[in-house]
Amino acid sequence: MADIKTKEELLEEELKVDKHSLLGQWRAKAYDEKANKGWLQKFWQSYFLVEKGIYEKLLKNPEEKVEGTVAELAEKFGTSVENMVGFLDGINDSLVERNPIETMTEDTHVSLNFDNAKLYKNMVDAKADWLYELPEWNDIFSKDEQKKLYLEQKKSGTIIKPKKIGRNDPCPCGSGKKYKQCCGRNA
Repeated sequence: MADIKTKEELLEEELKVDKHSLLGQWRAKAYDEKANKGWLQKFWQSYFLVEKGIYEKLLKNPEEKVEGTVAELAEKFGTSVENMVGFLDGINDSLVERNPIETMTEDTHVSLNFDNAKLYKNMVDAKADWLYELPEWNDIFSKDEQKKLYLEQKKSGTIIKPKKIGRNDPCPCGSGKKYKQCCGRNA
């Protein structure tokens, strides 16, 4: 019998990173199920404000190639190395070239060269309205383009069931026979 994994097991596998690495330390703290819920909520509220501030700066000049070590970028954006690691974890899928976040140290050279459309869609996918509704997006995409990207992302996760073929409908194979007398026999 196939080994079927639960959502929790899949998430745990995805989050498996060397616990001593910067990313491992960030994830252990950010996703600690044993942590006090109030503390965790304050942690994320604080992080989201930092994240929003970094994105506001990046989106003001989206063509600028921002790069440096993890520590240099933390200093540039006025945040801790820990918060910069969390930011790099979140933006990595939106970058033109992914950073080696699993093995990075404070001295690892990283880039924040992101794909505008991919970043916007990933913000929508994460349901981060405080990010995809930032006014800086208006200088990058028109309202119509934003709406189009939003809908593309929302539709990408929607499963559309094909129309059910009735027994007496014409067979979709094009034979001209009724479905029940053609391909429907074997269904």
